[in-house]
Amino acid sequence: MLDGHEARIEPAPGGVRVDSDASDLDGQVRRYLGASFDLDGFAAFATTEPVLAEVVPSLRGLRPPLVPDPFEALVTSITAQQISLRAAFSIRNRLIEAFGERHAVAYAFPTRERLAAAAPDEIVAVGFSRRKAEYVVGIARSDLDLHGLSLLADEEVKAALVALPGIGEWTAEWFLARHLGRPGAWPAGDLGLRKAVFHFYGEDADVRATGARFSRFANLAAHYLLVGHRVYG
Repeated sequence: MLDGHEARIEPAPGGVRVDSDASDLDGQVRRYLGASFDLDGFAAFATTEPVLAEVVPSLRGLRPPLVPDPFEALVTSITAQQISLRAAFSIRNRLIEAFGERHAVAYAFPTRERLAAAAPDEIVAVGFSRRKAEYVVGIARSDLDLHGLSLLADEEVKAALVALPGIGEWTAEWFLARHLGRPGAWPAGDLGLRKAVFHFYGEDADVRATGARFSRFANLAAHYLLVGHRVYG
């Protein structure tokens, strides 16, 4: 679902083909597919860094997709806290089916207003822990302008988010990386990224210091290291 419309995105010569009942989704599709990332600049930078010089060429063209909606990005992150991705996907899908609007083929992610009106017990019923259910409802009912965060600097975004219930630095950094698409975002607390850094740079590597060496390409470096570790680790 993009901007309230169903959209099927399929590979096509020279790009993708979008099948939707809306005619003005080009910008949404491009953003979702990570078109704003500077892959050419990153590839040039990668040649100057020994690990990336080995990893990037075989993954050339990889673009991290961006979660279109800020509320969805936060709820998705809360869902994934301290459980496996498979379990998180299952719980997230049950939340969508229980509270989202059904369209012809798919469900739209539940709106902030819909979850603000829910009781924590209703969210627990689809698989959330009590604490996570309270976090979701608390964020939905908060007065923070989530869309307005895009106008703030990275550190200001993080400060605003960690003031919300259930949002720690890990979630705030992934919000910068996978919703706002900030080039310098580096989710140093992510277990998968930490494993990738230790694999490529040694068990004694300082994860946060490693991210600093990538500067404005930290977001792309994080995703290439994550995928590289899964493929070649």
